Amino acid sequence: MIWNLFKRNKANQALVESQYARITESARSPVFYAEMGAPDTVMGRFEMITIHLVLYLRRTGTAGAAPQGIAQEIVDAFFEDIDHSIRELGVGDAGVPKRMKKFARMFYGRAKSYGQAIGAGDGAALVEALRRNLYPDHPDTAPPMAALSEWMMNTAQKLEDVSEETLAAGQLAFPGANLEMIR
Repeated sequence: MIWNLFKRNKANQALVESQYARITESARSPVFYAEMGAPDTVMGRFEMITIHLVLYLRRTGTAGAAPQGIAQEIVDAFFEDIDHSIRELGVGDAGVPKRMKKFARMFYGRAKSYGQAIGAGDGAALVEALRRNLYPDHPDTAPPMAALSEWMMNTAQKLEDVSEETLAAGQLAFPGANLEMIR
């Protein structure tokens, strides 16, 4: 009986898997790495999934209970994915909790800074947050992040038009990323 507390809602399982696959598929779009300045590294991919998840959570945050419940399960799936990836990279059981806390702080910090910039319509603040997060070791020499920032702003606006039914069905699709879209 107690194990039921730790199991994901089976009715939502397919929706969560479908929506999480859409998020990760969009985050892996080559245009982000080849044309918009995201580093094509393990951390760069984490950053792009985080960006997509932040945009998704921004939209579901204003939705009803069903989409918000699915969104929470998607966040859980994201962190399970990170846990699995850390273990695959050879981190032992003793080191995983420390790394998971670090990734959680990174994720929620990005959610806050990106959300504030998008909410304020402040493209310059979003560019700076992207430079700082995608290139933490050398943000001053990072590639321009204007295209990625603009894609995020446009996407956040377009996602506002996604219906609650689409969200509840786990079928939110991100607009394609291309430079022509933002010009």
